[in-house]
Amino acid sequence: MLGLDLTFLNWDIISKFVLGGLRFSVQLTIIATLGGIVFGTVLALMRLSGKRILMLPATIYVDGMRSVPLVMVILWFFLLVPGWVYSYLPNGANNRAEYSAVITFIAFEAAYFSEIMRAGIQSIPRGQVFAGQALGMTYGQNMRLVVLPQAFRNMLPVLLTQTIILFQDTSLVYAIGAYDLLKGFTNAGKIYGRPEEAYLLAAVVYFVICFGLSWTVKRLQAKIAIVR
Repeated sequence: MLGLDLTFLNWDIISKFVLGGLRFSVQLTIIATLGGIVFGTVLALMRLSGKRILMLPATIYVDGMRSVPLVMVILWFFLLVPGWVYSYLPNGANNRAEYSAVITFIAFEAAYFSEIMRAGIQSIPRGQVFAGQALGMTYGQNMRLVVLPQAFRNMLPVLLTQTIILFQDTSLVYAIGAYDLLKGFTNAGKIYGRPEEAYLLAAVVYFVICFGLSWTVKRLQAKIAIVR
């Protein structure tokens, strides 16, 4: 009725246009998640340190990042960082958009992971912290051996949920020309004259991936609840 032809997308088109974009979207999600968690943990510990010299810059960074749209940060970084900076990176001149996306996502997502980490750390009973101190542990040892392992287990469902949101946000790198999953569908739609079908199929792929991951997170959350 609408003249849609969803059969235009065959394996040749998928392998030529879509798989490369999907690969980059997945890689960006994984790298940004790992980098965001590491950087976010540092920010969370700074905010919980009780020292103003650490708390103030961490708070300004987190609140500032969380108050700005991601697409704006992506455009800022891509447009304002001089091109010669990328020459120090492997094949940086040809992959400027991809490098910009990776760095921007790590910096941006760290602010959100920081709040998750901070809430997880604060969820650990203070008695366990005092017990570690009574055993002669330093602040670092207490965090590394007592608090963080338990906090990570408590936060795992929330961290994975944020990762799903991050995967959806990877479509924003289209604004700087990075070749992600959405870009692959867009190019296929333009070349074969089927843009409506391409965007519809892209939405279906995003839905299937995110729904599957969300279902996995719910199952994991139920198992963690049973363990507790």
